[in-house]
Parts: sequence; structure tokens; C-alpha cells
Amino acid sequence: MVAVVTGGTRGIGLAIAKALIAKDFSVIISSRNLGEKAKKLIEKYPEKAFYFAADISKESDISALVCFAKEKFGAVDLLINNAGVAPKERKDILEITPEDFSYVTDINLRGTFFVTQKLVPLLAESDSARIVNISSMSAYTASVNRGEYCIAKAGISMITKLFAARLAEMGISVIEIRPGIIETDMTAKVKEKYEAMIADGITPIKRMGQPEDIAKCVAAVADGNFDFCTGTVIDCDGGFSVRCL
Repeated sequence: MVAVVTGGTRGIGLAIAKALIAKDFSVIISSRNLGEKAKKLIEKYPEKAFYFAADISKESDISALVCFAKEKFGAVDLLINNAGVAPKERKDILEITPEDFSYVTDINLRGTFFVTQKLVPLLAESDSARIVNISSMSAYTASVNRGEYCIAKAGISMITKLFAARLAEMGISVIEIRPGIIETDMTAKVKEKYEAMIADGITPIKRMGQPEDIAKCVAAVADGNFDFCTGTVIDCDGGFSVRCL
């Protein structure tokens, strides 16, 4: 079994790569930069982990990634669309520039769409292909100081539905996983803020999520447990999505 994990060199993506290797997948880990943790993983599993440098905001890099997967394996069984960036600077939506907007959406949204589109022929070569899109609680939760991120994640929800509808006839299921407040490099600068909010009850489970929590959800999808649930959402958010009185 072969998996492609975008944004797979740190945080959630790296945890997913590790979980899939443990399930005996060969994993193509794609990202703009390798990083020391991912390098150690590849050195530990040289026959299972393969790094390919790609910036998915660039069409040429997406094409190169697809060519690498085709030449190396001929088919792909699992695509994990995890690559994403936070805004370089949190700005009120009245102050966001077109450059700010494009930086986030070109990777998080446009990149996700075209990676999926371009890898469909290789997924179609598999007897049990699956796609997992990692979105966010920000897909439906407004943060006015990072609106471009929320818009991109909301767009991933529609990408999930669109490809689920289009690819069902090919036997390819598409699942969206929505992480909540996860302890990663992306949230490091606001960790104290989130911990205070969690202590005050914003989530029923009183802790930040860990990348491994998301990886467990991906592993369940990889096992085929959600094949009849194509187009659905798995909220991995400590109960943030639960409405309580």
C-alpha cells in the first residue's frame, strides 16, 4: 500500500506518516522543507519513507510529485491532503492584503484541490483508494484576525464533498478530518491563550489535542472503516463541536 502525505515533515503530517508506516504503508512525505524529525524517520525506515520536496502552491511542483509517485510505485492507495500554512501575521479582516490572502489560500486551498485532481489517475489504479483532507474547526468557526485561513479551511470542506461526489463511481472515498486545538508549531505562539480557553471550558475534554490524535483517525480511514461514509466529516476536536447549554 502506498500513501502520499503532503505537509508530512512535522506536526500532524509527520504523526500521520509514522502511523501509516506502522501499518506497513510505503509513504511519500512531501513538503517544502525536510526538517530534522522527518529526516530521522526516513533514515529509520529507508524502505518505507520517501521524501519529495514540493511547494504545492506551484503547479510544476505538483506535477513533479505526481511523476515521482508514478515512477516509484505506479499507483497510490491513500492521499492525505495535510499541507497548510498559517498567516504570516494575524490581521483583522479589514487589513488583510491580497498578498496575505494568496499566501494562505494558494497552499491550503488551491494546492489541495490540484494535488487531488492530478493524483486521481494514480488513485484510480488502486483497488481501494482513499483520500483524507485535513481541514480544521476553522472551517466553520470565525476568527476575524485570520480570515484567510478560515476561508481556506471552509473551502477544503467543499473540496471534500465535490471529490466525494465525483470519485464515488471510481470507488474512491473522500473523508474530511477537522482537527480542533492541536499542539503543534502552528499553535505554539498562542499556546497559553488556548490553554486558558480550554481551562475555561471551550472544549469538554480539558487538554490540547496532539498530532497523534489526528493520526489515529487517519489510520481508521486507511483501514477502510469509513468507505461507506464518503464525503463525511470526522471532528477530532476534544468536543469543541458539541453545543452545550
